[in-house]
Amino acid sequence: MPLDVQVTRERQRRRRLRRIAIVLSPLVVWLWVRLIAGNPVSPGWPDLPPEAVYWIPGIAIVLLLGVVLVVPMLSNGRSPEVIFLPEQIEVTFDDVIGLGPVLTEVRHSLEVFLNHQHFRDHMGGQPRRGLLFEGPPGTGKTHTAKAMAKEAGVPFLFVSSTAFQSMWYGATARKIRSYFRRLRKVAREEGGAIGFIEEFDAIGGRRGGMNHMVADGARTERSMVSEGTGGVVNELLVQMQSFDEPPRSMKRANALRRFANKFLPPHRQFKARRAPFANILLIGATNRADNLDPALLRPGRFDRVLHFGLPARAQRRDLIDYFLTRKAHDETLDDQARDDLAATTMGYSPASLERLFDEALLFALRGGRDRLSRDDLRRARLDMEIGLAEPTEYTPEERATIAVHESGHAAMAYLVGKGRKLDLLSIVKRKDALGLLAHSEVEERYTKRHSEALALIQIALGGMAAEEMMFGESGTGPAGDLAAATAVAVEIVGSMGLGGSLISFRALDDGPLGGNLVAKVLADDQARRAVDDLLRKQKEQVAALLTTHRHLVEALRDALLARDELVGREIVEVIEQAQRERDLVVDLRTPVG
Repeated sequence: MPLDVQVTRERQRRRRLRRIAIVLSPLVVWLWVRLIAGNPVSPGWPDLPPEAVYWIPGIAIVLLLGVVLVVPMLSNGRSPEVIFLPEQIEVTFDDVIGLGPVLTEVRHSLEVFLNHQHFRDHMGGQPRRGLLFEGPPGTGKTHTAKAMAKEAGVPFLFVSSTAFQSMWYGATARKIRSYFRRLRKVAREEGGAIGFIEEFDAIGGRRGGMNHMVADGARTERSMVSEGTGGVVNELLVQMQSFDEPPRSMKRANALRRFANKFLPPHRQFKARRAPFANILLIGATNRADNLDPALLRPGRFDRVLHFGLPARAQRRDLIDYFLTRKAHDETLDDQARDDLAATTMGYSPASLERLFDEALLFALRGGRDRLSRDDLRRARLDMEIGLAEPTEYTPEERATIAVHESGHAAMAYLVGKGRKLDLLSIVKRKDALGLLAHSEVEERYTKRHSEALALIQIALGGMAAEEMMFGESGTGPAGDLAAATAVAVEIVGSMGLGGSLISFRALDDGPLGGNLVAKVLADDQARRAVDDLLRKQKEQVAALLTTHRHLVEALRDALLARDELVGREIVEVIEQAQRERDLVVDLRTPVG
């Protein structure tokens, strides 16, 4: 059984052929009459009087001035879309990996789109006309929209929101009208069309007349809603309600019918034609859905909002397998290596994962190899997440201080970091970090217990405590660690209800400090004291624990000074060797009998 889209497309094709035949028939008849009469039409330039040569420069200048003046004005209202035909799109649903139930919902929406007539006429439903894809950057929103157009076999009208914007007042609204008019025309000619507006929040922002401040952590954005913004959103609202607006030719024909009906009795009057159903699916993509005007999200406009989240561990594993089918790699990337990579890339989007493999291929190319390895991926991750390695000539004293500092972090992570694994310990400078400890969860989790949050604070304070234990004082190195520890302590006191009070400072997100939880908690004297007491108590416990396990800090320090970096299992091997030596010394000192 053919799809409704295919039936409509075939009907439109035959209609176009009939129109061409009707238009060309008089011309063909006229040419045959001339031919039979013995006066055939011959190609060539028309006969012009001799003085016409003096008119040509003036006519050319007038035409040139007309083009220079008129064309820019016409382009201000032109639809800015780029049309991709199905054969120009290479993405299919087989290439959409890691979306889980979102892809199932997308497939369902596409099935209704392809069989819209059955859904409307036989089932009495109203097909979805708008989908909103929202989620972080790189999660596959544009990728999925292209796959939908490819699978449906209909044109894909892509446009960026910035392409609608114009310096001329009112031109943005004209471009939006032109885009929707073009969308309706293509849909009626091809049986369906998918429109895609990238970064939809740029034109669909919340209407209002006042400036407002939006605080997000340490970053503050100032957003001004201008007079034109309301007009643009209003135009969007109107256009998203007018998918079935009749084309201009039908409007003119209906106008003639209304004019003729003024002179005809009621039983002889012409009936106005109804506009055919325009099978349109409009998709908006944004990573700031909370900034959209609420009127855009009601049923009849964007009927469904689909959240494209970051992939979970199992979905990342599927993405890794998919990308490795296209990237040259060696045998080191076996199933175990892929599982480890999926476990350690929490927070990666599909685009980030693909970029990771491309960076790893560059490392392989620099090494004179034509395929990537597990080590190439490790180096690529360090460069992407932390920054390029910058070998720096430290003084011996400074090098020892950095080694002790990082060893303190690693020792605490080993001692209190239950469920965590040590990935990298380094004293090589990367971006703003003179050294670093990279550690991650063994199993992907979305929640933390009180003890686990305290463990993160203790790991952060381990560097400072190790410096004080070894040198009697700490330097400027712990500044970043204190900021990280304070952020976790603020979450415990002001958000998790684990700091002695059940009051949540997140309830004040609409206050003068916006969503800056740290600022709100530290501005409250009682909460500030609770944070300070929590940090001091944890530091005392860290100092006592490191004093008991001083031999671990010393062993890690010596290994770092000798090798600069310890990777994965190497860190644990140094710790276990130090523990065995310590146990042996204790056994030798223990009296027998």
